[in-house]
Amino acid sequence: MKTIYKDSRFRMILSANILSSIGSGITMIAIPWLLVTTPKGNTLFGVVTLLSTVISFLLTPFIGTIIDKVSRKKVLMLGELVSFIVVGFFAIIGFLGNGYSTWHYITLFFIAGLYYSFFYPAIFAFNQELFDQDDFKTLNGAMEIQGQLSSMIAGALASIILSKWAFQWILLVDALTYLAAFILLTKISYQKSNREKGNSGFFLNMSQGYTYIKKKPALFLFLIASFMPFIGVMLSNYLFPVYMTQVLKTDSSSYSLQSMVYGIGAIVAGFIIPLLTNKLGNKKTLLITVSCYTLFISLIIWIKLLPIFLIFTLLLAFGNAGTRVARNTFMMNQIPNNIIGRVDSIFRGLGLGIRIILLTLFTYFSSSNHVSFGFIILSSILLLSTIVLFITSRLLSNKEHMMVPLKRSVHFK
Repeated sequence: MKTIYKDSRFRMILSANILSSIGSGITMIAIPWLLVTTPKGNTLFGVVTLLSTVISFLLTPFIGTIIDKVSRKKVLMLGELVSFIVVGFFAIIGFLGNGYSTWHYITLFFIAGLYYSFFYPAIFAFNQELFDQDDFKTLNGAMEIQGQLSSMIAGALASIILSKWAFQWILLVDALTYLAAFILLTKISYQKSNREKGNSGFFLNMSQGYTYIKKKPALFLFLIASFMPFIGVMLSNYLFPVYMTQVLKTDSSSYSLQSMVYGIGAIVAGFIIPLLTNKLGNKKTLLITVSCYTLFISLIIWIKLLPIFLIFTLLLAFGNAGTRVARNTFMMNQIPNNIIGRVDSIFRGLGLGIRIILLTLFTYFSSSNHVSFGFIILSSILLLSTIVLFITSRLLSNKEHMMVPLKRSVHFK
């Protein structure tokens, strides 16, 4: 543990992520609230979220292949630089006194969605490539703490500044954090590993993730089932603002507070889960965290009081963040680095496909003031996923699915 914290590359990555996460976090708290509080905003936000998800879904296979073929450091740097330019441009629009309309918010929401579509799989593969296998548990725990601490700070700041700052000032802060993250990434010592041999076609490269995972059906189902809490979070990012306005009758400061409480729960998970995986292993830890998330997302529709809602948010955060730490460590230990971008893109693509279908339903429910139906559907899917997780966990314990030492690369004929 001490070794990785002394590694300057690790500190640079954490610092860059903290800066960009705080800036983008404040903006992404502001934009949904600005959209939801406009006339027919619930439906509009649902449609915008759906379209953004469709775009991410279509790009996912290409993103996975790019991450495996191109320098991951360059992918991350380009994302920060483009975000700085675009967000900075919109900040200038505000400072010129032109004001903002709905299409400005929608465009920024799409840009943020595109940024996240590249950032998360790229940083995941980059970390696996950069650090040793013995560091993966500590690494993923620290990344979760960093990410959620940033979200908590963003939530706290947003609760203060949303009603006091003009939107262009929020965008300016966001743009500057992207620039700072870009500068920090340039300082990371990195040489792209020789991940691929030969010059296979782009679409052949894209299919190799599927070729690899189809030979491991139990592993495939296990990873899909353990991915469901993350899908739940993506969907609840839409459901929670609507639920808080329709059912709990809260204001923007309460929405910001909810984001901060979520961050606290996830930070706790970042500290505890690496210790838990050392004792129980990744599979048993995943069973605990997925069950935790499923339980509290199923109960939350009965909550009508904000304090209890916030307690449940804390426990949901622990379940989801704990799942992510254990799952990322599990994948890093199982999937070779030269193909992890493409394998990861399969699960992200399937997750986005499920999200598209459910968002279509949830947008309809929220427009007819039946947002609780969305939670019922989500909890049913998570319950099924928990059952699948228990079954495949047993299968993975059989001899034909025993864990093997990580191979840094796998080659295809």
